[in-house]
Amino acid sequence: MQDSQIILFILHIAGAAALLIWAVRLVRTGVERAFSTQLRLWLRRSTKSRFLAAGMGTAAAIFLQSSTAVAIMVSNFVSRGSIATGVGLAILLGADIGSAIVAQILLLRQDFLVPLLLLVGVVLFLRGDRPRSRQIGRILIGLALIFVSLDMIRAATAPLLDSSGTLAVMQYLGRDGLTAFVIGAVFAWVVHSSVAAILLVVTLVAQGLLPAYGAAAMVLGANLGGAFIAYVLTLTSPLPARRMVVFNLVLRGGLAALVLVGLTMNTAVLGWLGQAEARQVINLHLAFNLALAALSLPFLGPIARLAEFAMPERPDPVGELGPATALDDSALDKPDQALVCAAREILAMGQAIEIMLRAVGGLYDRWDAGTAEGISKRGETVSKMHFDLKLFLARLNRRELDEEGSQRSMELASLAVSFDAAAELVSRNLAGLAKRLHAEGVAFSRPGQEEISDFHDRVLGNVQLALNVMMTQNPEEARELVAAKDKVRDVEQHLQRNHLGRLREGLAESIETSSIHQETLRALKQVNTSFTMVGYPILTRTGDLLSSRLSGAEAESEDRPKKRGKGRRSRS
Repeated sequence: MQDSQIILFILHIAGAAALLIWAVRLVRTGVERAFSTQLRLWLRRSTKSRFLAAGMGTAAAIFLQSSTAVAIMVSNFVSRGSIATGVGLAILLGADIGSAIVAQILLLRQDFLVPLLLLVGVVLFLRGDRPRSRQIGRILIGLALIFVSLDMIRAATAPLLDSSGTLAVMQYLGRDGLTAFVIGAVFAWVVHSSVAAILLVVTLVAQGLLPAYGAAAMVLGANLGGAFIAYVLTLTSPLPARRMVVFNLVLRGGLAALVLVGLTMNTAVLGWLGQAEARQVINLHLAFNLALAALSLPFLGPIARLAEFAMPERPDPVGELGPATALDDSALDKPDQALVCAAREILAMGQAIEIMLRAVGGLYDRWDAGTAEGISKRGETVSKMHFDLKLFLARLNRRELDEEGSQRSMELASLAVSFDAAAELVSRNLAGLAKRLHAEGVAFSRPGQEEISDFHDRVLGNVQLALNVMMTQNPEEARELVAAKDKVRDVEQHLQRNHLGRLREGLAESIETSSIHQETLRALKQVNTSFTMVGYPILTRTGDLLSSRLSGAEAESEDRPKKRGKGRRSRS
C-alpha cells in the first residue's frame, strides 16, 4: 500500500508539473500568434533610450510570459543592425523584470478566476470568427490551466508534510545552497521556462516543504538557467546577437552567484522581503531582477564595448551557406526517402533566404559592401541549389511514383521555384534598391523609414513562420500563414497610400526616394507571397481550401497581373 501511494504521488506531482509547463507554453503560443507583429514593432521602436527599451522589454515579457521569447525576437533586430547591442541588452534586462512580474501575478489566487477564464477562453476559442479571437481564447485557457496546475501541486504535496523522508531531503536543500542553486538552474533549463520553475519552487515553500533559504537558492539558479536557455537557442545566430545574449548570461549568472554568497553568510536578509517565506522567495526574484537592471543600465555603453572586445567581429557578416546538400542520389530508388531529401534541401534554401532577408534590412539603415557581397553570394548558392534540386526531382520522376509521391514531387518543385524567386528578389531587387539609396545620397523620410522597417519585420516574421510550417506541417499554423498573405497585401496598400499622401504634401525626402520606397514595399510583398506557398499544399490536403477563396489557382492568377503591373510601373 505504501508503494502504491508513492507511485500515485509521483504521478500526481509529475502530471501537475507537466500541466504547468504546458500551460505556460500555451499562453506564450497564443500571444506570439496573436500579437507577435505588434510586439516586434514596439521592441524595434524602443531604441530612443535604454530606459524606454527596458520598459518595452518588461511589457513584452509580461505579454509573452517568457523573457526567452523576447530574447529571440530581439536577437533578430540586433543581428541585422537595427538595434544596437547595448539597447538589445537593455530590452533583455527589462524582459527579465517582466518575467518576474508574471510570476507575482500568477501566484494570486481567486476562486472565481479559473471557471471564468475557462468559460470565456473556450467560447472564444471555439466560437471566435477571427484568428486573433481564437488566440485570445487560447491565452485565457492557458492562464486558467496555470492556476489549476498550481492547485494540483498544492494538493499533491500536502501529504508530504507528514513524511519524514521528504522533509529530510527538503531540509538538506535548505542547508546546501549550492546544490539547490544547481538544481534550480538545471530544472529551469530542462523545462525551458524560468516562470514555471519559479512557480513550482514558491508553491513548495508555501506548502511548508522547502525552507526559504533553499528555495531562494533555487530561484537564483533558475535565473541563471533561464538566461542559459536563450544562450543555447542563439548559438547559431550572428555575432552581434550572441554578444547580447552572452553578456546577459554573464551579468545574470554573476549577480546570482554573488547574491547566493550573501544569503549564505546572512539568511536573515530574507526577512526584509516579507513575513511569509513564500512571499520572501517570490519577492527575492523580483528584487534580484530590479537590482540587476538598476546596476547594469547606467553602464550599458561600457558593457557593449567590452562585449565587442571579448567577441570580435567576424570578417563576413553574412557568412557561408554552411551545411552540404541534402540531395542523395542513392536515395532515388527509395521515393519516400528521396522526397524527404528534397524537402530538406528546400528547407535549407528557405533558411538561407531568411538570413539574406534579415541582412538586407540593415543595408537600408547603413550600407555595407561586405554584407551586400555576402547576400549576393548566398543568392547565387540558392540558385544553384534550385537547379540541382530540379535535376534531382526530374531523375526521381523517371521512376514509377505513385499518385501521392508524384503530387508531393510537384509540390516541392513548385515551392523551390517560389523560393528561388524570393532569393532573386532579396539579392538583386532589395539589395540593389538599398545600394541606390546609398549611391544617390538620399534617405527616406522618418515616417517612410519606420514604415519600411515595420513592413520588413512583418515579412521576416512570416518567413520564419513558413519555415516552421515546413518542419511541423501544422495545419493551424498553415492557416495562419495563408491568412497573413491577405494582411500583408492590405498593409502594403495602406503604406503605399501613406507614401502618396506624403508626396502630395511635398515632403522632400519622400519625393527623392519615391521609386525606391514603392519598389521596396512591392518586393517585400512578393517575398512574402513566395513563402506563403508553403501553406497551400497542407491546407489542400486538410480540405481547408475547398471552401476558401485562397486557392492555389487564385494565388497564381493574383501573381500574374502583379508582374504586368510591375512592368507598367517601371516604365513610368
